[in-house]
Amino acid sequence: QLQASGGGLVQAGGSLRLSCAASRLPFSRSSMAWFRQAPGKEREFVAALSWHGGRSNYRDSVKGRFTISRDNAKNTAALQMNSLQPEDTAVYYCAADYGSKVSPQSYLWKYWGQGTQVTVSS
Repeated sequence: QLQASGGGLVQAGGSLRLSCAASRLPFSRSSMAWFRQAPGKEREFVAALSWHGGRSNYRDSVKGRFTISRDNAKNTAALQMNSLQPEDTAVYYCAADYGSKVSPQSYLWKYWGQGTQVTVSS
């Protein structure tokens, strides 16, 4: 139901835009989120956006560099990542759930995409 794409290899300081396409869920009434998991580390919250776009939440280390957005007409969400650093290297997952949550707790998100690899070289 969620398909993430847009990952790749980029040099430090560069940018990437991740996309998440949703199907078979009420996207316009679902909050969207991005999480990431680096090798040997636990999955961590990156950003979330409510279904109406009025509430957002970011982990501190990406504030000012990453922007989460959504297009309800196209059933897609995006994560624009600027000023990427090697510590941003991870598999990035999009998640969704009904309602307006912007929680950083992964267990609260019902639907998950398959992940897309982001690698930032120094």
